[in-house]
Amino acid sequence: MPKASSADVARAPVAVVTDEMPATAPASRVLRIVVNLVAVAMSLYHMYVAAFGPPEAIIFRGTHLLFALTLVFLLYPTRPGHPAWRLLDALLLAAGFGFVLHIFLNYDYFINRIIYIDDLTVADRAYAVIAIVVVLEATRRVIGLALPLTAIAFLAYALAFTHVSLPMLLEQLYLSTEGIFGSTLGVSASYVMLFVLFGAFMEKSGTGQLFMDFALSITGHQAGGPGKVSVISSSLFGTVSGSAVANVMVDGPITIPLMKRTGFRPPFAAAVEAVASTGGQLMPPIMGAAAFVMAEFLAVPYAQVAMWAIIPSLLYYIAVFCAVHFEALKHGLRGVPRSELPRLSRVLIERGNLFVPIFVVLFGLMLGYSAPLCALAGALSCIPMALVRGATRKGIGVRNVFEALVDGAKNTLAVAMACACAGIVIGVVTITGLGIVFTQFVVLLAHNSLILALALTAIAGIVLGMGMPTTPSYIVMVSLLVPAIIKLGATTPAAHMFAFYFAILSAITPPVALAVFAAAGLAKTDLWRAGWEAVRVAAPAYIVPFMFVYEPSLLMIGDWMTIATSILSAILGVVCLAGGLIGHLRNPCKPWERALLIVAALLLIKPGYISDLVGLAVIGGLYLFNTARARVSVKG
Repeated sequence: MPKASSADVARAPVAVVTDEMPATAPASRVLRIVVNLVAVAMSLYHMYVAAFGPPEAIIFRGTHLLFALTLVFLLYPTRPGHPAWRLLDALLLAAGFGFVLHIFLNYDYFINRIIYIDDLTVADRAYAVIAIVVVLEATRRVIGLALPLTAIAFLAYALAFTHVSLPMLLEQLYLSTEGIFGSTLGVSASYVMLFVLFGAFMEKSGTGQLFMDFALSITGHQAGGPGKVSVISSSLFGTVSGSAVANVMVDGPITIPLMKRTGFRPPFAAAVEAVASTGGQLMPPIMGAAAFVMAEFLAVPYAQVAMWAIIPSLLYYIAVFCAVHFEALKHGLRGVPRSELPRLSRVLIERGNLFVPIFVVLFGLMLGYSAPLCALAGALSCIPMALVRGATRKGIGVRNVFEALVDGAKNTLAVAMACACAGIVIGVVTITGLGIVFTQFVVLLAHNSLILALALTAIAGIVLGMGMPTTPSYIVMVSLLVPAIIKLGATTPAAHMFAFYFAILSAITPPVALAVFAAAGLAKTDLWRAGWEAVRVAAPAYIVPFMFVYEPSLLMIGDWMTIATSILSAILGVVCLAGGLIGHLRNPCKPWERALLIVAALLLIKPGYISDLVGLAVIGGLYLFNTARARVSVKG
């Protein structure tokens, strides 16, 4: 029976990050030392700021970007293994220092000048161009070409199709807090960095083994137990990780072979792990990085965003859990013998103390403390909690703290550069008024129909997410599409959550489904078969966002009676939809029964008491007929 260990968990970083390009470890020992020192300094700086308060916004964001650029050009060289190309990396790094220090050294000039009125100096223009080029190149190295090309397209639009002059555009992007040094970079510096550190400290304290053993002890013995273990453990990893691919690479090496061993088809096993891991970005209390951006955009506490996400994330995981359950019943798949599984009481006694840091963060948020301070408190509690008991104390020492500080900084790079590059997009949208133009276009295209606007936004989110991580995908959607949804009648929280949700689902939607690719590799199965299985397993999840747009009570908005009834009907709806798509209720379903199950599910999902009653009548009749038919076949 495979058991999770700290070594298993260390295969991939557990942190609030997006899926990024692989970094190259510096060949030189001196460079490795420099990287580690810079990473530790970056982590300690942000921990200090979380504890004692940040400096002026531009100074804080600039320092954060400076640390990130330094690590990017050290860890992502132009051509790995070719020392001669290091000169270009050094020049780019020097340019990065130049444009940030230009603001730092001329801070009084920066804050006292009147934007769009005072002329730019030659140095201002030069450094603005350098800033754009360096940010685009650094972003390309970390997360690929999609986001930089998107930013370039927006820049080209501003210069070629609007009346915005080049000096005005440079001023917007470099010498204001509406561009590169905008609020998105502020989110990375203030929120994401601390939660990344929290994830790194949890990883180094051995929490991964607790998550896996906890899930195994609860559901490992049930029908399809290993698949259910994947769902539960991935949702737990989701409390400290916002990366679908990282979740797959942590959880998958244990759960996928176990699923295959107990009879699950390889494509289905890969799909379950990919879908379950992708939901981590929706899972409170610590969601993906885009959730922090949402809190900043809406000017609400992060705890409010986490509250909105509770029911959608619950529906997501119920849908996946039921898909696994019905698939196991359909094919007669058994669980793992109890003798091979850890006992829940033993798991909690030996390792339950490692849950404490999560509760520290959760209670801190509930008490109204700032999210960065809660993350700092959680991170600082990880190692002491690991030292409390002998079972979790083994291997814990100063080295773990050092490695957590280093990994925390490294794992922030993708988000930091994505946020800086997304600042270019936001700056262009703001100064050109493109957001208003696009809103009018979407409203016209949708013919004033909210459902059509939602469908367009969903498609856009999936397409954008194919080439970009969740955070920039969400930012672009908020800039261009969300205003149209709001104009057509959606509430603001529901519109933002809708965009956030579909930016996440791109990780499991073919043809470019990064989480599925990772899981299929572990399962040694065909990518396309795994991809379409993932769509089938997650099918209810594609409907959930439409549900909460039309019924905001699923976001915990409204009176408690409406919230309760909406939750119950939605849960029953996603269960029926999972049963209809898999083809099993209490017993195997005939094609017409599957069709009626799907119809009943849609009726239950649709807001309204009449549709709920009709849906309940349909599912009740189907359940009775399905049970009676099974009894007749047994007697016969």
